[in-house]
Amino acid sequence: MTETAFDFASIIRTIADYPLPGIQFRDITTLLADPNAFRTAVDLLVQPYKGEMVEKIAGIEARGFILGGAMAHQLAAGFVPIRKRGKLPHETVRVAYSLEYGIDEMEMHKDAVRPGERVVLTDDLIATGGTAEAAVKLLRELGADIVAACFVIDLPELGGRKRLEAMGVTVRTLVEFAGH
Repeated sequence: MTETAFDFASIIRTIADYPLPGIQFRDITTLLADPNAFRTAVDLLVQPYKGEMVEKIAGIEARGFILGGAMAHQLAAGFVPIRKRGKLPHETVRVAYSLEYGIDEMEMHKDAVRPGERVVLTDDLIATGGTAEAAVKLLRELGADIVAACFVIDLPELGGRKRLEAMGVTVRTLVEFAGH
């Protein structure tokens, strides 16, 4: 579901040709700096899950940490960081995933999620869905019950939402932007 009651598109900064020519980078730091927009975004992302016994919010490095921490606070849930390889100090599980320019790996602590725990995944943006798909695989490897994946921004032309939905994951976003 995409929420449109609040004009997030006017608050999110677009930076042309970053990090590569032809890319329109959607920068949520302007949303995060606006107290009303930030609070509204978090409130809208968590609203469907209040009373749903969500036990953990898993946030993808790095903007997913900001959103995820606020979401976890709102839902009285724990927070699980999903990071690039080599950034976590304890025993981890890892998954490789494809990027436009190669392969990367992400990981989380082996003890971050218990089998059957109800988890909501979050990040700032869903584009091709490769990173989110890898995060879903990590969470499921540990036995998590993925309630939903929540993002501020959806770039629907790149197919990430459909990719996650094909995995049986409900996707919630707040605003869509055309292109990439």
